[in-house]
Amino acid sequence: MTLIKPFRGLRPVPGRAAEVLAPPYDVLSSAEARERAKGRACSFLHVSKAEIDLPPATDPYDRTVYAKAAENLRRMIDAGILVRDDRPCYYVYRLTWRGHVETGLAAVASLDAYAKNRIRKHELTTPAKEDDRVRQIEAVNAQTGPVMIAYPTAPGIDAMLAQAAAGAAAIDVTAEDGVRHQLWVIGDEAKIEHLTRAVDALPALYIADGHHRSAAALRVANARSGEGAHSYFLAVLFPQAEMTILDYNRVLRDLNGCSPETLLAELRRRFTVESSDRPVRPQSAGEVGMYLYGCWYRLVLGASAASTVGDPIGRLPITLLTRGVIEPIFGIADPRTDKRIDFVGGGRGLAELERLVSSGGFAVAFALYPTQMGDLMAVADAGKIMPPKSTWFEPKLADGMVSHVLD
Repeated sequence: MTLIKPFRGLRPVPGRAAEVLAPPYDVLSSAEARERAKGRACSFLHVSKAEIDLPPATDPYDRTVYAKAAENLRRMIDAGILVRDDRPCYYVYRLTWRGHVETGLAAVASLDAYAKNRIRKHELTTPAKEDDRVRQIEAVNAQTGPVMIAYPTAPGIDAMLAQAAAGAAAIDVTAEDGVRHQLWVIGDEAKIEHLTRAVDALPALYIADGHHRSAAALRVANARSGEGAHSYFLAVLFPQAEMTILDYNRVLRDLNGCSPETLLAELRRRFTVESSDRPVRPQSAGEVGMYLYGCWYRLVLGASAASTVGDPIGRLPITLLTRGVIEPIFGIADPRTDKRIDFVGGGRGLAELERLVSSGGFAVAFALYPTQMGDLMAVADAGKIMPPKSTWFEPKLADGMVSHVLD
């Protein structure tokens, strides 16, 4: 069984993609999705966030939501808005954002390889979110949200994708957030074979974003018999050097009984603390920005990558902050369950940290250095699990660009 194979993609017909493409299901709340989809009957949010077509009080996990998603997907197919390719293809998916370009390969990836750790993960999943994706896949009989995967340095694959994207794109849409989404179709059997062999020669693939989707796909496959489309999951493979991880920052609701002055004194006892007249964006793993009581500070935690060279978890920016500050000073041992801590993706900027603290909802914010792709891959290679909310990838893939039907 190869790592990947082509598939008959379900995608928007020419001229309709701008109406269809939507942000991933997990980056918008139900209220945000409802507002975003107003006046857009073809938005894929009607499939990925189908609760927007039901009364506002509807539980997003209610069975009626999944039934509505299936109904909406069928409606878009019957109306000719989404059409399935008549033969298996690969697809080049290019993202352009703020001058940065990522060119990936949309394919279906082997769940057998995933189960045997040749497609590697680095995150735990939560049961409720995994159950949600299982119900969604079963209801619509398709995987409609791609998993973002990184592949190690492979100039040959990069060159093949660049060549395939040399002509006019089948889909070319710039979304409201400024991200340009382009798709090219690779239907030539020889090119498909060359790409399949090149990917299969890689030592491993690495899940970057989409752990719940891949875990849910495996559960669906295990519940079905025999070999078929359900034995693979929808993915887009990007070269690791092109992928962008933003900071994933922390905000805390209280100071664990400390005053701002006491907290600063305790931090200065442990670390180097410098005040700053501007927001602090860390420049290394051992540096942290802190926003407290209307002021920014730079914390130098003192741990270097060299001191944790044999510990891929220990050298992560969030691990340094957690072990040095969050656990011993704030008494937060499990960020998955402790309601005093929350997470802010770097796409919202440092101004969002200031806003959250200034609003009174949070007492202090910490800005982190982004996790590096090499560290993510090292954690996955070691079979370890990263702390929760360690990576925030931008730009994100769109839902609705291409889906994988399970027939």
